[in-house]
Amino acid sequence: MKKFNYVCLILAILFSLSSFKGKDEVIHLDGNWHFEMDRNNEGVTAKWYNKNLSDNIKLPGSMAEFLKGDEITLKTKWTGSIYDSSFYFIPRLEKYRQPGNIHIPFWLTPAKHYVGAAWYQKEVNIPAKWKGKRIILHLERTHIETRVWVNDKEVGLQNSLVAPHIYDLTPFLKEGKQRISIRIDNSIKEINVGPDSHSITDHTQGNWNGIIGKIALEAIAPVYIDDVQIYPDVKNRKARVKITINNSTSSIFSGKIVLSAKSFNSSKSDKTQEIKSKIVVAKSDTKTIELDLPFGKGMLIWDEFDPALYHLDVNLNAKGIKSNKKVQFGMREFKINGNQFLINGNPVFLRGTLHNCEFPLTGYPATTVEAWEKIYRKIKSYGLNHVRFHSWCPPEAAFIAADKVGLYLQPEGPSWPNHGPKIGLGQPVDKFLYDETLRMAKEYGNYASFTMLSAGNEPAGNQVKYLNDFVDFWKARDSRRVYTGMSVGGSWPVVPKAEYQSRGGVRGLEWKKMPETETDFSAGIAPFKVPFVAHEIGQYCVFPNFEEIQKYTGVYKAKNFEMFRQDLADHNMSNQSKDFLNASGKLQVLCYKGEIEKMLRTPGYAGFQALGLQDFPGQGTALVGVLDAFFQEKGYVTAKEYSRFCNETVPLAKISKFVYTNTETFKAEILLFHSGKTPLKNAVISWTIQNEKGIALASGSFDAKTFENGNGLFVGNLAFKLDEIKEATKLNLEVKVNNTAFINDWNFWVYPDKKVEASPSIYYTTVLDEKAKEVLKNGGKVFLNASGKVVKGKEVEMHFLPVFWNTSWFKMRPPHVTGMLIQDKSSAFADFPTSFHSDLQWWEIQNRAQVMNLEDFPVDFRPIIQPIDTWFMNRRLALVFEAQVGKGKIIVSSADLSPDVTNKPAAKQLFLSLQNYMNSDQFNPKNQLTLDVIQDIFVSPSKEQFKTYTKDSPDELKPNSNQNKVN
Repeated sequence: MKKFNYVCLILAILFSLSSFKGKDEVIHLDGNWHFEMDRNNEGVTAKWYNKNLSDNIKLPGSMAEFLKGDEITLKTKWTGSIYDSSFYFIPRLEKYRQPGNIHIPFWLTPAKHYVGAAWYQKEVNIPAKWKGKRIILHLERTHIETRVWVNDKEVGLQNSLVAPHIYDLTPFLKEGKQRISIRIDNSIKEINVGPDSHSITDHTQGNWNGIIGKIALEAIAPVYIDDVQIYPDVKNRKARVKITINNSTSSIFSGKIVLSAKSFNSSKSDKTQEIKSKIVVAKSDTKTIELDLPFGKGMLIWDEFDPALYHLDVNLNAKGIKSNKKVQFGMREFKINGNQFLINGNPVFLRGTLHNCEFPLTGYPATTVEAWEKIYRKIKSYGLNHVRFHSWCPPEAAFIAADKVGLYLQPEGPSWPNHGPKIGLGQPVDKFLYDETLRMAKEYGNYASFTMLSAGNEPAGNQVKYLNDFVDFWKARDSRRVYTGMSVGGSWPVVPKAEYQSRGGVRGLEWKKMPETETDFSAGIAPFKVPFVAHEIGQYCVFPNFEEIQKYTGVYKAKNFEMFRQDLADHNMSNQSKDFLNASGKLQVLCYKGEIEKMLRTPGYAGFQALGLQDFPGQGTALVGVLDAFFQEKGYVTAKEYSRFCNETVPLAKISKFVYTNTETFKAEILLFHSGKTPLKNAVISWTIQNEKGIALASGSFDAKTFENGNGLFVGNLAFKLDEIKEATKLNLEVKVNNTAFINDWNFWVYPDKKVEASPSIYYTTVLDEKAKEVLKNGGKVFLNASGKVVKGKEVEMHFLPVFWNTSWFKMRPPHVTGMLIQDKSSAFADFPTSFHSDLQWWEIQNRAQVMNLEDFPVDFRPIIQPIDTWFMNRRLALVFEAQVGKGKIIVSSADLSPDVTNKPAAKQLFLSLQNYMNSDQFNPKNQLTLDVIQDIFVSPSKEQFKTYTKDSPDELKPNSNQNKVN
């Protein structure tokens, strides 16, 4: 038995050695590192690279992830602008400013925070067989500046935000135990990309300090393949391959290059022949050669529909030297023709969202392909095909995953050079953006998904000249993608040389007269002869989902959500939070539908970049997504529902209005948006109008037709007389492409056209006069139309469209309301079909109507129609409420509901429904009120009103307001 055990031990040792032998070209440095914070920036002078650091940390990871750093206080030196300093002054929020109960509302709160230098140190054992090899240190992503020492010798400094930091340690390492020290500094120094840039800001990923992704020492041949860049030529079935060989030896190198490509991820397979070439590289020199790699008739092309990929194998061989690279790429061409984008010659419309580096569990971006695939598949399930990375560039895994899933990416230079730095003035950021985008092209340029490039976001400075030069530089250098200057809003100057425009100004929903789906953006895009991609569309807010708080189990906590939740409770509405979420969410989806459809029906419109499909956790907390910051659904819309109006093919309808009387005819012009891989051949498009019971009232179809790719393609017209509708009815028009999954629909409402008069059994009044008081005293019924008379709540501005971005970032710029919660099950709406949320029939009632602030009402008081306030204020508001007053009963409306209203069929019908309710046995208000509390709505202003405290932008009173400014 002993002999047997001894043999097993020997075999185990041999197996271990053989396993190590196969891996000894790479030493992974994951795991424990010695660590120490350098608060006083003394480590270099004190030669910390020669001492044992006093603490420990694990890598990959960040300081905050392992609770290294400082507690959050009101004096924390954040990286990011604070536009609304009122949090520091509002009396009711004082409890959230106390030590131990700090709740920052501007963004998510990290477990710890630290800005400055920190040291990471590890001892490694260099094997003897590495002698004569080139040894590099690979740090996949660090934040921000690294300096590296081997033992007591400094290797160098790097500061890229977009690419790995790679150090050549060959001259510094020798066999045996060696100490590697890395100093990482995440403070903003001479190179300032802007404190709000998503590459560094606390608004999104956070200004973390650490190293993530691959951390390793690699031993490679001294003559090696330094770079491979692949330039597909789809039309001629070949790829031009540019290979750079580096000879770090003191001898001339003579060898052979062999390359071939093979598909790997599609049902069809394809493989090229091997291409061989001799190469000679002078000693201590670099040489680049270009080779054509031909493809056969089975060549597979890459696009969003069929993302077929290849691996290119490049092998460099000579006596005693072997070097190889495997490169993922796709055969595709992303070009521009006039105002259209083309993928492999096929017109494509970009349906995009922004990725702002939202990673709430870690505070830093994912570096695994699996994590990015999960995000991208969710994005694609919502009908999108494009992602813009706002002022940052993701790690390599993001490109690998996008290639596999089939998405068109626009990474950006890591800069928002506006709040502090500016471009074109000779500041360090000017050269840095060239350096960074060059690194991006080298590291990620072969990925098929990397189709677009922007220098950053919304700049200041001498921007037109700088960005014209930037575009010219890249157009001449690399034809694999298309280039714009920076992604900008509508007020920014046009960069004439940009190959496409990513800008605002031609977006949004007007709906100033009434909601419609007839207008488009043709006039707005007419001045642009290149593709126009709408910058940051949407930004429609919803109320916070407080159930999301429990998801924050990592580095970041949703202290902002906790504060909003408690504030809602302090205003006696905590039991309504879920209803507020769902009601505001339904309106949000309606708005996204309206805006996206408007672009899809605009001929020549090239695409959009929504802000966003998911919430933005910073800038005051911008809850603009139908998904949360974890890319998970909130419960009020599914991917299947959303993709009805956002997809490669979408039926559309031009409808002049959504509220009718039964003396009218409903008319619609049916259109189609199509951005498919092939034309829709012999497509039959049909339509149905049905009521809420699902009973079809009319239907039809149009002749079969072939539709090429395009926006707003004419299908046909339909008309439906409404004279058979005898009572208030909600109808639905559904249009579908037969024998496909493409379907879309629109609700509209029909009301009887009859005169509405004030009921003699109800006292209708526009003021709470003596007669109203007498009626109530004697047990009668009063309808008070308080439109235009409200004082308590006068400061709250309600539009039909919800809060834009958030009221904190824009210092309470209106609108202040994000939809309405409607007690739709109440008999008050028996003759006014409605759901629990704002829908299009409410526009003429809701838009620009006054709201009433019920701050002095009983804590359990709930109005029939309740506007949902911005979550920074959480005022209990009402548009219509009912109550018992003395022996009588009253309904009060701050919307203009009266027997005299004209040209507003919905308002007239709602007034009728409320009157019928008041005359029914169902009119039995739950709450008792005094006349004084009602009267006070028309006398006294709100006790609590928003005050900005400062007018600068960003606020001059925020802590460390000048920390990132450049003079």
